[in-house]
Amino acid sequence: MAGMAAETAEFAGGYGRFWELHDAIFANQPRLSPELLLTLVSALELPAQEFQEALASGLHAPKVQADFMGGVRSGVNGTPTFFINGVRHDADYSFTDLAANIEDAMLAMTR
Repeated sequence: MAGMAAETAEFAGGYGRFWELHDAIFANQPRLSPELLLTLVSALELPAQEFQEALASGLHAPKVQADFMGGVRSGVNGTPTFFINGVRHDADYSFTDLAANIEDAMLAMTR
């Protein structure tokens, strides 16, 4: 289902609506189904028939697969995964910890 959801988001991106659909997918994550994805596309008033054709043909599958493999090569093995200046952040994901690591990275850039 994740691949289909990603292809759906890419389809919406072609209409400048990627983030709106992204947010709708995440808000409905426990209920995701092909039918719900079509409902979300329709709710954004995107062309449903074109969406179904894009999904059936795998139009956006190569980009989704390339993005996935890029993540694998970078060491991403789950979400969330954060990189700060190209270095994977494996510590706590709290705001305080992330902010401290970002500040450290910024200081290192000025040295």
